[in-house]
Amino acid sequence: MNYEESIEKLYNLTDEMIERVGGQLTDDVMDRLSLDEHCLLAYRYLRDEVMEGGWFQLIQNGFGPYILLGPLPMLMKKVWGLKYFGQYLFDVSREYKKNKEELERDKTDEEFMASYEQFETLNEMGDDFLDEWEEMVTPAIVMGYIERQKA
Repeated sequence: MNYEESIEKLYNLTDEMIERVGGQLTDDVMDRLSLDEHCLLAYRYLRDEVMEGGWFQLIQNGFGPYILLGPLPMLMKKVWGLKYFGQYLFDVSREYKKNKEELERDKTDEEFMASYEQFETLNEMGDDFLDEWEEMVTPAIVMGYIERQKA
């Protein structure tokens, strides 16, 4: 599966999951998805948000706890065999935890844009995802999900 096909498959698979939970992940619907489905859906949200506005956008849009404090980093590293990507997520999570209150605070557009300079390490980690991880990891995660469903 090439990169473009993996993107299409990612959206096809996760669109069905989003529909199944009524369009929103709430405590009431979390158990409607398997752990593997949560991993794939979390990756889609991660990819969409970080590609659009970096880790700052992902956090401001409320995905920080689900993606960075949930099981995704550990599962990528230990279960899905993506050791280095999992470690990257742990590193991002560490930066998020250090500044969680400030990063999650409601911000004006000006304050949001200032975050890119204020939290330079996290900004660079967003660039790392775009430059080093996204094209390699997306096909691996989609294929990993498909293979895990066959098992």
